[in-house]
Amino acid sequence: MEPIMFIWLAGIIVFVILEAATYQLVSIWFAAGAVGGLTAAALGADFTVQMVVFIAVSVVLLLCLRPVSKRLLKSKKVNTNVDSLIGKDILVTKEVNNIQGNGEGKVNGMYWTVRSADNSVISEGETAEVQKVEGVKLIVKRKGE
Repeated sequence: MEPIMFIWLAGIIVFVILEAATYQLVSIWFAAGAVGGLTAAALGADFTVQMVVFIAVSVVLLLCLRPVSKRLLKSKKVNTNVDSLIGKDILVTKEVNNIQGNGEGKVNGMYWTVRSADNSVISEGETAEVQKVEGVKLIVKRKGE
């Protein structure tokens, strides 16, 4: 076995280890390019051809397959029960005033700390709509605005 083949094998191993450590779907394509370079070396090509094969395979795979791979491996956002509150009506049980830092509302039979999305004061007894959830607070907007 020629010494250059050991360099390609080492490259493959390094790129695979790097990919395993980072999991960014970048260095795995260079590992595949190194396989191309190793194949060219095994077929007796000179070093320039080996490097051209390595670069070509790496770049083509990186540009063509990385976006597809990222999309397929992308973790899906897991919705929770709290996410189901967005868009629901909430009955304000204590005046919502962001400046004073108070506000409470009831939705789905549960009481929540409430803050106004637009810093407006919402009176007790009014109905508001849940805009988003921030931690354990519901961010609401007065109904009809």
